[in-house]
Amino acid sequence: MSANDQVQHQLDAVIIGAGFSGMYQMHCLRDRLGLSVLGLEMAEGVGGTWYWNRYPGARCDSESHSYSYYFSEELLKTWTWSERYPGYAEILRYLNFVADRYDLKRSFKFKTKVVSAHYDEAANCWEVCTDDGTRYRTRFLISAVGNLSSANIPTIPGLEQFKGKWYHTGQWPHEGVDFSGLRVGVVGTGSTGIQAIPVIAEQAKTLTVFQRTANYSIPAHNGPLDDAFKAYCKERPEEIRAIMHATPNGHPFYISETLALSRSEEERRTIYEKAWEKGGLRFRASFKDLLSSEAANQTAAEFIKQKIRKTVKDPRKAQLLSDIDHPFAAKRPPIDTNYFETYNLDHVDLVNIREDPITSIVNTGIQTKNALFELDAIVFATGFDAMTRPVLNLNLKGRHGQKLEDAWHAGPLNYLGLQVPGFPNFFMVTGPGSPGVLVNMPVAIEQHVEWISDCIAHMRAKDLHHVEAQAQASAQWMQEVNQAAAATLLPKAKHSWYLGANIPGKPRVFMPYAGGMAHYRKRCETITANGYEGFLMA
Repeated sequence: MSANDQVQHQLDAVIIGAGFSGMYQMHCLRDRLGLSVLGLEMAEGVGGTWYWNRYPGARCDSESHSYSYYFSEELLKTWTWSERYPGYAEILRYLNFVADRYDLKRSFKFKTKVVSAHYDEAANCWEVCTDDGTRYRTRFLISAVGNLSSANIPTIPGLEQFKGKWYHTGQWPHEGVDFSGLRVGVVGTGSTGIQAIPVIAEQAKTLTVFQRTANYSIPAHNGPLDDAFKAYCKERPEEIRAIMHATPNGHPFYISETLALSRSEEERRTIYEKAWEKGGLRFRASFKDLLSSEAANQTAAEFIKQKIRKTVKDPRKAQLLSDIDHPFAAKRPPIDTNYFETYNLDHVDLVNIREDPITSIVNTGIQTKNALFELDAIVFATGFDAMTRPVLNLNLKGRHGQKLEDAWHAGPLNYLGLQVPGFPNFFMVTGPGSPGVLVNMPVAIEQHVEWISDCIAHMRAKDLHHVEAQAQASAQWMQEVNQAAAATLLPKAKHSWYLGANIPGKPRVFMPYAGGMAHYRKRCETITANGYEGFLMA
């Protein structure tokens, strides 16, 4: 019987989400451990973030050969990426390829949203309720909902009055949008806006960009992969995996051991120029101390600002785009194709909404304090309520009916980003408190999924029935998360979604673990070797 025909019955595990995390978790639990597993996914198919994010220019900023599953060499050898940085359509084809190869889709129920789940202490199981009224009872509940899956649509007065059409990049129409001949406004210049703006500008009659926070961006220098590199990826996967597992950010390149200020200004510029020509996130790896030393960081920041001022011909636009208020890479640094060059086009304008804030949306466009911008379409590239909201939207209740929202009222208390005290047998894949969003996501996902799967296998072998993070271990882990962040420049980006600062009223807590993926992996291995230290098993 297929997943879409199932009625309520007792399951070993329910997985919420069918992206990179949910698919691999399904393979590990169903195929490797032989458990009865059901996946629940509100989309019509697999893909997770890449199912929804289909906006113009949507592309991964991890290099394609690293943005892959590495649990199977056969899988690596039978799939070939076409570009250095894959677009959403190619990533979606890849995930469908994997799902079909492992026959995963039959175990997912699609077009199904989880509306609530509560822990039944007497029965030691979770009861999961979906939007069609079906209830599932399961021993283990696993959230694979992703960190960037809850769209942040700003609450601007008058949006409902707008006569044109408006879109959020994270909820893009699958049939696409034709902006030909239209006056378009884009609100937001984070990673998404930086990808979308050049592509929208190619179609739009006029494009007005509303910028709150100027941003760094590195040229991607994207292009087709040559045959020699494709052969390298297929012949030496162990080497690539070893590099990704050794580096703090999980990418397939090492970070230089050189300190920025140990080189002369001329030597630094030569290094930065070479990295700029190479493009992508490798620029961040130019020196060891770019995220730990403000003086070192300023050398990279000023280099990029000079590039912006040289590229953008209009002095006003150049000043606005280079007036950046945070250290380089304190936010995830975007990579782009012709982003700054786009502002040299006559039909592209830039509005500084710090000086001239948006006051309302009217039926004909966007009203700022000082001007009315008449528009036919508005695109909100305003990102997500990241990391916590996708999990909170599940409406979880743990022991004694405690709501997860109450447990997290001051921030996302957890242990290793894997479990929350008071919520037995509930796991998160790359939850807050893990390195997830600071690293190449598939590397973090594989480590998390394998840890969760090994934990469940251990419990079954030892005839243990529940596992729960201890409150003291969780409190200590939160201290370590804070200490790891404080050792970097990351908290200095005031408007970063890492801090929840893009969401009004959200607790200002640095959510991901900044101690590096390699260190985190070792911590998890040590905890396991010490008999799952910090977890209560019974």
